[in-house]
Amino acid sequence: MRTLLNAASRPAECEANAVRKIVRLVARTGCRTHILHVSSGLSVDVLRQAKAEGLPVSAETCPHYLTLDCDHIPDNATEFKCCPPIRDLREQDALWAGLADGTLDGVVTDHSPASADMKAGTLATAWGGVSSLQVGFRAVLTGAMRRGLSLADVVRWMSCNTARLVGLDDRGDITPVLRADLAIIRPYERFVVDATALESRNPICACDGMTLNGVVTRTFVAGRDALSGVREGNLIVRP
Repeated sequence: MRTLLNAASRPAECEANAVRKIVRLVARTGCRTHILHVSSGLSVDVLRQAKAEGLPVSAETCPHYLTLDCDHIPDNATEFKCCPPIRDLREQDALWAGLADGTLDGVVTDHSPASADMKAGTLATAWGGVSSLQVGFRAVLTGAMRRGLSLADVVRWMSCNTARLVGLDDRGDITPVLRADLAIIRPYERFVVDATALESRNPICACDGMTLNGVVTRTFVAGRDALSGVREGNLIVRP
């Protein structure tokens, strides 16, 4: 019940009203604008109309809004707390429709790690954020495949479009002369998320226990094997 109250305390209409205000300012000023963390179908409707009018607006959503729903979150499970809150399946379906028709330009992790102490307590007091960096792509891939969408769609939302939106013209696609940031993945192979086995320092993950598609076998950063020469417990290296 507390999880549902958390979603109800931040209704979708409030989010949509905020987006409407921004869109009105964009129409007045012509300022290029990007909307973060869209969690509501009402917001998608506002953005769809704005784009139809030719306004310079882009928008993104996040893996947790596409793959989790508030009706199936355990009571007071603080690992799911984020803002905007995770909403119901009807809203989730509207987000997928917004991705499919191009209203939403991309999917970003909004990775927000937190220590066990920060996530302790109640939904009212715990840190608001979802840790999803290591599983976000595969959670979205799993949801996309269930809806008849493809790996190419997910790559477009989470790599090509995102790189273009932030001006990283040297990456985001597999093309000669571009930076070779690559992952070799078996998209149809499945695995069960174990939060304690993730590389994050704090084993807290809203996807813990979920069965997802996509086993990554190798990762390259700027053409170099990402794990080559990495010491145990020190994943950060410079290409």
